[in-house]
Order: sequence, then structure tokens, then C-alpha cells
Amino acid sequence: MGLVHIAMFATLDLVGQAPGGPDEDPEGFPFGGWQAPLLDEVAGAQIGAAYEGTDALLLGRRTYDIFAGYWPHQEGGQDDEFAALFNRIPKYVASRGNPDLSWAGSTQLGPDLPAAVREIRDRHEHVKVVGSLNLVQTLLREKLFDRLDLWVHPIVLGVGKKVFDDGAVPTNLTLRTPPAATPAGTVHLHYALAPGTPATGDMSAPDRGV
Repeated sequence: MGLVHIAMFATLDLVGQAPGGPDEDPEGFPFGGWQAPLLDEVAGAQIGAAYEGTDALLLGRRTYDIFAGYWPHQEGGQDDEFAALFNRIPKYVASRGNPDLSWAGSTQLGPDLPAAVREIRDRHEHVKVVGSLNLVQTLLREKLFDRLDLWVHPIVLGVGKKVFDDGAVPTNLTLRTPPAATPAGTVHLHYALAPGTPATGDMSAPDRGV
């Protein structure tokens, strides 16, 4: 069974909406593109490393449309390495509508998303989920992921869609590598899904030394 690997960018208050540009998700959100001023070479290298071994993309409709309008035209340019990867591997689209699937290798998933994701996981070794906040929230609720790369940026927005919404379920995660900070102050956290649900305790118990 392969891995479903989520890559997400968030603010300190865990807003994950529209990090890439003003037109990415403009519906009542005034901070589209908030990530751009905080990108640096260290973050770029971390993001690049997170794609090593990726052999399929799993995307929500909005992210797919953005990618399909950009990456097919980038091979041979500044972003050639990513373009070559994204254009070569299969793309799976989670959408209730009728997306344009003219980007080579694109397939729309059926209405039973959990079943479709399990099938993709059986078919590929390393499935990368990029952006696609609504899809990510579903995967988190269903625990249909194995790895989570979260880049937390040193800003607070106060508005916007959160990475973990009101439907989040109790989940344990394990930190796989030490947190790594960039010169801009962004912290990269690399987690793996862990079994069980969060435990509780009593900080005033004698064995706590309180």
C-alpha cells in the first residue's frame, strides 16, 4: 500500500486559504498570495525535497484548474523540474462538477471519495496532495493520509479557511524529522499519522512533580 502525502502551507493561526496568489480563491478573502513574500531558497529546497518519489497527484478542483493552466506550459523554463514531474505523472481530480481533463494523465474521481482514495493508494507508491484545502479537510477527517508536511508562516491573518476546520477529528501524529526554520521564519513540520486518539492526563498527579 502506498502513501498519501499532504503538503500544506499555513499561517500561525492555521489559515490555509489561497497562499499562492490574489486570484487563487478570491471569494471574500483579502489576503490571497500571503505566502509569496515569505518564500526563500531554504523553503524552496524543503518543498522540492517533499516531492521526491511522488508518482501521482491528488488535487481538488480549484487547485487542479490552476495547475492545468500553468504547468503544461512550463517545461524548458525556470520551473522545468516541477513541470516535467507534474506533466508526466497521473493526476486525480476530486470534483462534483465537470472539470476540463485535457491535461494529459488526468482522471476525475467518482462520488465515493474515500473508496477512490483507497484505490489510488493501492495503485501508487507516493501520492501527493497539494493545496486543495476542502479535499485536505476531508482526508484529515477520514484519516486517509499517511504523511503531512506543514509549513507554518510567521503571520496571523484572523480570517480565512483553516487547515483544520470544525469537522476535525481527534488524531495522533508523530513528528518524523526535527522542525526546520527558514530565514524568513517559516517552520517546516513533517508528521506521520499515528494510531489511536489523543490521550489525557492530570498535570497535578504526584508522578508529575507538580
